[in-house]
Amino acid sequence: MRILLVEDDAVLRDVMLRSLGDAGHRVDIAATMDEARHWWRVQAYDSVLLDLNLPVSRHERSGLGNGLSVLREARARGDRTPVLVLTARDRTEERIAGLDAGADDYLGKPFDLAEVEARLRALVRRVHGTDDRVEQGLLALDRKARRFFLQGQAWDLPAREFEVLWELMTPPGRVVSKRVLSDKLSEADGALGDNALEAFISRLRKKLAGSGASIRTLRGLGYVLEEDAP
Repeated sequence: MRILLVEDDAVLRDVMLRSLGDAGHRVDIAATMDEARHWWRVQAYDSVLLDLNLPVSRHERSGLGNGLSVLREARARGDRTPVLVLTARDRTEERIAGLDAGADDYLGKPFDLAEVEARLRALVRRVHGTDDRVEQGLLALDRKARRFFLQGQAWDLPAREFEVLWELMTPPGRVVSKRVLSDKLSEADGALGDNALEAFISRLRKKLAGSGASIRTLRGLGYVLEEDAP
C-alpha cells in the first residue's frame, strides 16, 4: 500500500515509518496540517493514518490544530481514501466526532503496531472487496499475504511492477487510469512520466505471457487486466 502518515511526534513517526516500510508499504509523512493538506491533494493513497493534534503552519497561525479539519476537507472534495485516526483523544464523544467527520476507524494511543497494520488491511479490503484471494487466468493475488501466485507458485516481482499489478487486480477488470498508476509509482518529490510507466507495463506484459491474463490499453482511459479468450 501507499500510505500517508500524518503524525507530529518525531519518535513515533520514525518507529511507524520503519515498521510500515518493513511490511512492504510505501509511506509519505506529514508533520503539520498544511503538509497533510498538500500531500493528500497531490498524491493518491491507499490509506491515511491521521493524528488529530497537529501543529499549524506559520503561514496560518501558531499552536495546534485539529486534524479532523483536514479530513473534512478531503471528504468535501469527494476523496474516499480509507482513514484510520490515531490519537490520544480516546473519549467516546471524540470518537463519535471523528467518525462523523469521515474517519473509517479509530485507534487510541498507545497502540500496537501490528494492530495498526491489521486495521489498515481491513479498511482497504472494505474498499476493494472482501475476498482475500482474487484470480485472473492462472494468476492469483493473495491480498492477506501480499503475494502473487502464478500456476500455484509464488511469483516475486520488482517493487514497482508489483504495485502496478496489485492496482490492476484490486479488483481485476477495473480500468485504471495512467494518472492513478503514475501516482502510485511516483516518489513524493517527482512524478513518473508516461514513458517510464509504459516501460513497466511492457515488462509486465512479457512476464504475463502464458498466464491466461493480459494487460489491455484503453485509449484515453488507461489499462485493464483481462482474462485471455480461450
